[in-house]
Amino acid sequence: MWRLCEGTHPVLTDEGGAILNERTGRWAYLTPTASTAVMLLLVSTNQEEAASLFAARYGIAVEQAAADVRTVAEALTAQNLAHNGQAPARERRRWRWPL
Repeated sequence: MWRLCEGTHPVLTDEGGAILNERTGRWAYLTPTASTAVMLLLVSTNQEEAASLFAARYGIAVEQAAADVRTVAEALTAQNLAHNGQAPARERRRWRWPL
């Protein structure tokens, strides 16, 4: 099941949406259609369901919707903002003493 990582927060904006990563303090900005894909992924039990809802929302073929939803999911996963299945291992920070 696709989910956002712990410490990430989706926000809808006038221009589409954004996802805040608490660890880095950075925002990932989304287009309106990418924001819709994220919201549908979050309420769906799997990507196929999200793609079906996406296709109905935009009046496009299910195959195209599946490709679009998959692209958004993979892009956010690659940026460590989301995961498919188990959450990734937490990154440990190592402290360095000043030299």
